[in-house]
Amino acid sequence: MNVLNFVGAFFGDSAHWHGYDGIPHRLLEHVQYSLLALALAAAIGLPLGLVTGHTGRGGNAMAFLATAARALPSFGLLVLVVLLLGFGLLPVLLPLVVLAVPPILVTTYEAVRSLDPAPVDAARGLGMSETRILLTVELPVVLPLVLGGLRSAAVQIVSTATIAAYVSLGGLGRYIVDGLYQRDYEKVVGGATLVAALALATLALFWTVARLAVSPGVRRR
Repeated sequence: MNVLNFVGAFFGDSAHWHGYDGIPHRLLEHVQYSLLALALAAAIGLPLGLVTGHTGRGGNAMAFLATAARALPSFGLLVLVVLLLGFGLLPVLLPLVVLAVPPILVTTYEAVRSLDPAPVDAARGLGMSETRILLTVELPVVLPLVLGGLRSAAVQIVSTATIAAYVSLGGLGRYIVDGLYQRDYEKVVGGATLVAALALATLALFWTVARLAVSPGVRRR
């Protein structure tokens, strides 16, 4: 049986659309884990990236830490945190946040640092505060790049959140882990297809947000 047959059999089975192990419930769990991890990563990476990019202070140190964090294996970190803290949602969120902060932080920092200094100098000449300059002059111009960093982080989180199943939580990874254990390759392929589809949906969502949030003049640039 080829992959397409596995996919058709998985989605054609009505048992996969109902109950605690049904696709809607597992999809909702996966989205919840992903949204929570992305929110935490954005709460860390965006302010740090904006402030260090605006002031130019601490940027090299932040870039070094972000690069080091990228080198950490998510599954290995998950195992380590579980050994230290036990099972639960926190051991899953921590590797996902560590995975997502670097692209958000580095992209935001580089975006602000690459901005043309002329409008910033003009805003300072008008007596605007540094906070107002950051939020009303710099951020609107670099918003496409900032959204790009968030998009990259979101796709990585969605793709990696399957590790939740390894610590007895839910999500779409449940199909992959359980399917491998049961040697039910129909379930494995179905779960992998759902994760890929969710990643594509995430890309489409960020494309839509960018179209709505970024001004036409900035998009043309």
